[in-house]
Amino acid sequence: MAPRDARTTSGQVAEPAERQREKAAASARSILLTVLGEFVLPRGGQVWTGTLVGALGALGIEEKSARQSLARTAAEDLLDSTRHGRRVRWNLTPAGDRLLREGTDRIYGFMRKPHGWDGRWLVLTVGVPETQRQLRHRLRTRLTWLGLGSPAPGLWVVPDASKEAAVRDVIAELDLHDRAYAWTGPSAGVGDTGKLITAAWDLDDVERRYLAFIEHFEGTKVSADREAFVNQVLLIQEWRRFPFLDPDLPPELLDHDWPGPRAAAVFHDLHNRWHRRAQEQWDRMDEDAAART
Repeated sequence: MAPRDARTTSGQVAEPAERQREKAAASARSILLTVLGEFVLPRGGQVWTGTLVGALGALGIEEKSARQSLARTAAEDLLDSTRHGRRVRWNLTPAGDRLLREGTDRIYGFMRKPHGWDGRWLVLTVGVPETQRQLRHRLRTRLTWLGLGSPAPGLWVVPDASKEAAVRDVIAELDLHDRAYAWTGPSAGVGDTGKLITAAWDLDDVERRYLAFIEHFEGTKVSADREAFVNQVLLIQEWRRFPFLDPDLPPELLDHDWPGPRAAAVFHDLHNRWHRRAQEQWDRMDEDAAART
């Protein structure tokens, strides 16, 4: 007899323990990247193991998970290590430095100011078979990061022709020139643009996320440097998802007041308020880690 699904007290099927561990590991790695981008990158890209383990510990991540995240990030060629006696110092690799700088520019520049629209779209067709799952994932990740949406298999669109060079770079990087074709121009007026947008992006979900972000963070106050550090990381961690989700459509294509700019104002206001205290807490944790070694 096949085993029955484990269920929670609410009657819902519980996630298998293995899946829960995978999600926890992904979350720990994601927070590690946020910490590296916010605190390590501006300090020359070098950091002691103890500092990172202590910082992630303040964020509720156990030491074992923190060390595993470091190992995974190093395996992806984003970090390398140098031993100094009993101590280990991590350094951002060129690939890690580039990834974090690109991420920083995108995260802090996203929805920073309104932009005009010349009415042109960029359309891309590119085919990657289901059997090449890793390549498909890399392509989707890179194009989504640029704001493109996919209304149909193999088809990507964005109402921003200025992203032509960036899309070309992605296609070149993934060696997909022989499978891709792109063009830019205004809509021909055939079909319903609203339906195209609905098929390409889940804007209802994005709007709910914006409103939840505003409700959660707006008006938040901190009373200590450690609290500023924790809240700063969590703030960035939540905000960094939006460039993947929201294509930042021009007002001409939105049918109501979009909450994105308000959420962006909350993000930048709180980030600026907490920045100095969060950075001072990081330096204090770094000094404490050095003293314990």
